[in-house]
Amino acid sequence: MDTKKLHLEDIYKSYDGKIILDDIDLSVSSGELCTLVGPSGCGKSTLLRLILGQELPDRGHISIDGEAVGPPDPHRGIVYQKYSLFPNRSVLENVMLGKVYSEGRWWNPFARNQHFKEEAMAYLERVRLADACHKYPHELSGGMQQRVAIAQALIMKPPILLMDEPFGALDPDTRDELQMFLLELWDQENLTIFFVTHDLIEACFLGSRLLVLSQYYTDGRGDDATRGGKIIADHQLSSAPSSMAVKESAEFQRLIHQVRDEGFDPNVRQHVNAFNLNHPDSFRTLNPAESGD
Repeated sequence: MDTKKLHLEDIYKSYDGKIILDDIDLSVSSGELCTLVGPSGCGKSTLLRLILGQELPDRGHISIDGEAVGPPDPHRGIVYQKYSLFPNRSVLENVMLGKVYSEGRWWNPFARNQHFKEEAMAYLERVRLADACHKYPHELSGGMQQRVAIAQALIMKPPILLMDEPFGALDPDTRDELQMFLLELWDQENLTIFFVTHDLIEACFLGSRLLVLSQYYTDGRGDDATRGGKIIADHQLSSAPSSMAVKESAEFQRLIHQVRDEGFDPNVRQHVNAFNLNHPDSFRTLNPAESGD
């Protein structure tokens, strides 16, 4: 049996009695760039925290490479919107941090670690920042800081790279530049990426697979039922775009409008049996009340 890089089944999560995630089923193969998008309040950040291990689901199972997800550890790579860099450390030292602390060198972290320095420099080469290795975060642009954060995550060789609105604080031009950079890095390194964004255009542009999480749907539980977010669409997209011009194409615009109708319009509520789950790895486990059986 093929072990998926990421697998979630029957995931439920609520806070103070309010359902946030309502039976999430997801299976992700190695090498995919999954983007997750949805309206405010659908549970995107909650789902990411569950995968990271910061929180536990009320019910259900989450695994990475066939192993149950535990608490966060240095090998669970994540890049946040707010740069995770220490201002008093150089770029090189920031990239080295995960390695030296995972080796228990916290008392003198940068002494006698030439092999870590060489590895960190190799990752800075990959993100095109080797020339900035001795600079400090305040000397870098926002886009450069985010590339350092990506190198900081990748040096730990995470099985899956989690990204939480990583380009949300950048200006439009820098955001475009980082989107193209991420696509190049994903292709070159054969990364598996789970990318959460509130930006529908970004999600449609970046993803090899586009997941739409939404609380706007209906099922057999009746009009008065309280519902949390479900994956209501799972699109298999074409190969990585080679330029920003793709965003102006008629095909891209049709995808944008389709996803808006599927998950963002509270007046358009598909029945759970009609969800657009056309990706080969897509599956769902509905209870009889949800399906109306």
